[in-house]
Amino acid sequence: MKIKTRIFLSYLLVFGTGFYFLVYWVLGDLRLRYLESVEEVLVDQSHLWAEVTGHLLASGALDTDWLHRIYDAAYARKFAADIYGFRKSAVDAGLYITDHNGQVIFDARQRGNEGADFSRWRDVHLTLKGAYGARSTRLDRHDPLSNVLHVAAPVIVDGETRGVLTILKSTRSINRFMQSAKADVIRVGLMAAVAVMIVSYLAVSWLTHPIARLTQYANDVREGRRAALPPMDNSEIGAMGRAFENMREALEGRRYVEQYIQTFTHEIKSPLSAIQGAAELLEEPMTEAQRQRFVANIRNESGRIERIVERLLQLAAVENLKTLEQVERFALKPMVDDLLEGLRALTLKKKLQVRNRIPAPLTVSGDRFLLKQGCANLLQNAVDFSPTGGRLQVAGRRQGDWIEIRIDDDGPGVPDYARHKIFNRFFSLPRPETDKKSTGLGLNFVKEVAALHQGRIQLLNRDPEGCRSIFRLPA
Repeated sequence: MKIKTRIFLSYLLVFGTGFYFLVYWVLGDLRLRYLESVEEVLVDQSHLWAEVTGHLLASGALDTDWLHRIYDAAYARKFAADIYGFRKSAVDAGLYITDHNGQVIFDARQRGNEGADFSRWRDVHLTLKGAYGARSTRLDRHDPLSNVLHVAAPVIVDGETRGVLTILKSTRSINRFMQSAKADVIRVGLMAAVAVMIVSYLAVSWLTHPIARLTQYANDVREGRRAALPPMDNSEIGAMGRAFENMREALEGRRYVEQYIQTFTHEIKSPLSAIQGAAELLEEPMTEAQRQRFVANIRNESGRIERIVERLLQLAAVENLKTLEQVERFALKPMVDDLLEGLRALTLKKKLQVRNRIPAPLTVSGDRFLLKQGCANLLQNAVDFSPTGGRLQVAGRRQGDWIEIRIDDDGPGVPDYARHKIFNRFFSLPRPETDKKSTGLGLNFVKEVAALHQGRIQLLNRDPEGCRSIFRLPA
């Protein structure tokens, strides 16, 4: 499992657990909060009505028939009250009054209770003892939502408790409020959970993005692609990335030196042997013509060593670059015209038909000097391998996300045995007319330039004969 997935799942586990217990607590506590608010109102109402009842008893004007008419009219009244989305259309509160013995003297809803003994009910019993009396009783013992709240207050006349007044209210309206509130809590909880998931994913992506970039960089280095260390912050991941880069540079530097020493000594062994043999022969008596031939041989071999050294220095400079230092956009056609003009003496000598078919508007971005050197090597090879009187054509086009530079010649093409190593350092094919080899560094230089520009280089055989060099660069 990826570390990004692990962190994301850990975030979800932590936040999910916290959200679950929070929503569970809110939903469990919500009913209690509603009941508290309703009970607080009932306390006020019970004491107000108890005070009114006390005055009526003191004056002897407590008329239960009159009270029944008032409550019957109130229960019969129809209205439409929109309470935060809850529609109420009838009175559902009740009231009963007992004497100082707990015997019911008035019941607004159930007249049959009048005369009954309520002294054992918690609301009446506690109130007669001077305590706070309240109870919650189910109308249907099998229905937990059928509770009725009872809140009592003492009826006091001349400083003595003469009875108890209880106001009762069904919790069914509270249950409807609860259902609506629970739906809102669940909806908001789900929205918050989705928001937490999105924010968690973004946070995890932000945290693991440097790791992903560092992994891609390590894969590029492993596969031999030219890659620069991506920008890193000052965190532990950034320090690890810089440590990787230092390690890579140290290892590549050591391997680079070893490889170059081996290839360089191998390549100069042959010209040095030729120079040494010619020098030894010059010490012996010979004709002037023979002496000049051996001197020319020494000059040619020393020139070959010089070219190898120069090309190695150019190649080393390109290989040590991790990114392009000077990038500019320029037209390809004038650059190729300039290169062909520099080869004009050779093309005239071989009577080549040279054409530059690159469109004038075609441009490319990159290091002008390096791209010019790369194209110069490809054109030099095309001229060297072209037969006398042959054709050399340069074309260019934009194809999708790439700019293609194609160089066609009428030479012998690339033999099958050389296709897999034509871009290797110091590998070279003999020129058809002179049977001489080059330093074997030109195409390897072009390959490095292409890689530095995130491009590609290919050598393909044409049908029926000839070779095509395709230099692709990002558009």
